[in-house]
Amino acid sequence: MQRRDFLKLSGLTLAMTAAGLTSLPVYAADPIKVGILHSLSGTMAISETALKETALMTIDEINRSGGVMGRKLEPVVVDPASNWPLFAERARQLLTQDKVAVVFGCWTSVSRKSVLPVFKELNGLLFYPVQYEGEELEKNVFYTGAAPNQQAIPAVEYLMSRDGGSAKRFVLLGTDYVYPRTTNKILRAFLKSKGIVDADIMEEYTPFGHSDYQTIIAKIKRFAGEGKKTCVVSTINGDSNVPFYKELGNAGLKATDVPVVAFSVGEEELRGVDTKPLVGHLAAWNYFQSIKNPTNDKFIKMYRDWARKNKLPNASTVVTNDPMEATYIGIHMWKQAVEKAKTTDVDKVIAAMAGQTFKAPSGFVVKMDEKNHHLHKPVFIGEVRADGQFSVVWKTKGPIRAQPWSPFIPGNDKKKDVPEGA
Repeated sequence: MQRRDFLKLSGLTLAMTAAGLTSLPVYAADPIKVGILHSLSGTMAISETALKETALMTIDEINRSGGVMGRKLEPVVVDPASNWPLFAERARQLLTQDKVAVVFGCWTSVSRKSVLPVFKELNGLLFYPVQYEGEELEKNVFYTGAAPNQQAIPAVEYLMSRDGGSAKRFVLLGTDYVYPRTTNKILRAFLKSKGIVDADIMEEYTPFGHSDYQTIIAKIKRFAGEGKKTCVVSTINGDSNVPFYKELGNAGLKATDVPVVAFSVGEEELRGVDTKPLVGHLAAWNYFQSIKNPTNDKFIKMYRDWARKNKLPNASTVVTNDPMEATYIGIHMWKQAVEKAKTTDVDKVIAAMAGQTFKAPSGFVVKMDEKNHHLHKPVFIGEVRADGQFSVVWKTKGPIRAQPWSPFIPGNDKKKDVPEGA
């Protein structure tokens, strides 16, 4: 009886759909499980929670338009809680227990490094949506954030230019882990190639969750008071950005005196800060919410509607940012690759990802490189405004091809621009 009723209901649904009496998609029997691996608690929650919401929003958008190959996407959300070993445990859970076809996640490079052995061992697929230090090229990862030549190098070149203030001294300030240290190693070599001596470079690191920046800001003021135009290059991550910027304002360090360019501070991080004292300080990204074009207008509206519908905290003030855009692009590109490959098989999807394109909210058509698993992305430099948004002061003419292996690291010229085993 139950089977007969089910068949009747299925037939009625198909008939109604054919007649245009229902707009609900008709899915194949089994959903495709998709993993979301982001810290929803701990020091990185300030940045990563929005990426979880963006992923859920994008999955909902895809499901409402018919899913992937006629199958509904089913998100599986886990919280590694800003605990790097726990990232590996949760990744293994997603791949072995939950049987997800793909994982979208991680923010810090230490979390990405933690999960890499799991994805390689189990031949899983990870989409990583945040700017990083490069020096990595893995078959099982697609990098939709920026490599150093798509963020760090252009930002420092801008600071050294006349438009950027002709900086001669540099403070490299970061959280103490692999991304800031490797990025600053690259930047030191780059600055040396431009004639900047070691005495004109100050390098400082603080632990995750650090909150007392009074001593460091005082050191920066002394360093900047030695006669040459000084700037700060910040790779501080997570909720430490809030006390850093607050202390910057308390110390009266204005952008006209010592400009700060940040690589991990966007619109979401500035929501918790009084931005009026920070006007004119900089950030380098591949997307800003303030960019005007129809695709971005649609993206912003979609996220605001999502926030209201799902009653997110402070839903009336939600913002979009660069890693959210990179998450959105990655999920749509994966969908396109699955439909091109006609399967969720990891090796076939990896092959189908080569050359995928997508009209991004940045206003550019971005492309997944045919070989190196990185996006070709535009670069923007923005100034902080009093409302917590950014005014774009410089941008590239078009998307830039990523260099996973920095030419400023000795020996990288011998490394192949293609993942092993791909």
